[in-house]
Amino acid sequence: MARPLRIEYKGAVYHVTGRGNERRKTYFTPADYQKFIEYIKTARDRYGIILHAYVLMSNQYHLIIETPDAGLSKAMHHIISGYTMYINKKKKRSGHLFQGRFKSVVVEKDSCLVELSRYIHLNPVRAKMAEKPEDYPYSSYPYYITKKKSDILSTGLILSLHSADRKDAKRRYRDYVESAIGKEIENPCKKVYGGMILGRNPFIKEVLKKLKRQYLQRGDISHRRQLMGRHDMEEIIELVAQECGVTKDDILKGRDREARKAAVYLTKKHTEVTNREIGKRFGGVSYSAVSKVVERTEREMEENRNMRRRINRMNRKLSPVKG
Repeated sequence: MARPLRIEYKGAVYHVTGRGNERRKTYFTPADYQKFIEYIKTARDRYGIILHAYVLMSNQYHLIIETPDAGLSKAMHHIISGYTMYINKKKKRSGHLFQGRFKSVVVEKDSCLVELSRYIHLNPVRAKMAEKPEDYPYSSYPYYITKKKSDILSTGLILSLHSADRKDAKRRYRDYVESAIGKEIENPCKKVYGGMILGRNPFIKEVLKKLKRQYLQRGDISHRRQLMGRHDMEEIIELVAQECGVTKDDILKGRDREARKAAVYLTKKHTEVTNREIGKRFGGVSYSAVSKVVERTEREMEENRNMRRRINRMNRKLSPVKG
């Protein structure tokens, strides 16, 4: 089974979630909820994470965590393994408590983060575990709307996205969250790109640049095609033919050299096809000749502005993120 890609970099903000095995309970008493929070606190002290929001349900957790020094996996391993050992000892049981690995989505520090925090703070209300979000005891929401203090929670980032004045920000945030009670609001997680990024297109592009291509090329990563923007060779040849106003045969048989070079170059850039396979499709060209066509095209693009514009336009159409 393909494994989700784990993005880790300094300053990243994540929505981290986990669920009990077979949807079973993971918290059994008020002391258990508190113990989980204590493990978050020790993870903060050890790995420097910042907790921006949390909601602990009977069989799942939702955390918004920032990692100034990266290291999300280490911090979550500390929390989950520590808490699992605590429950196993308490319940005289063994094995995993949570289902699989934790899930994490990197989130842009803008309205996407505010929308996400609202959604998780309303989880207990949607689950009919509380009439109002502030009534639920295992949530960060009360710290956002009252003078209540927490020695582990940082509310400043999300509140600052409402107003620079803290008192006004609290009021605005409360209005924003509670105006959605009883309404059908879209789950922000449905907007997640590639199973791992929540934000606007420029942010998605920025995060994708942080990922090393060899990491994305691992065959066991879920959403790999979307993340890499992989296309097949025929799709690219058809696009080039359309953009250049020629036929596929004109490209494959070399009747239009400019379109042919563009097709070879874009196939190499946007597919996982080997040089040998590209050469075979383009009429029996050797694999070394394919490399030379790509190199020559890159040089010509530097010198020929019209060619550069035309290929860049096609590049944008093949890009994994539009806009």
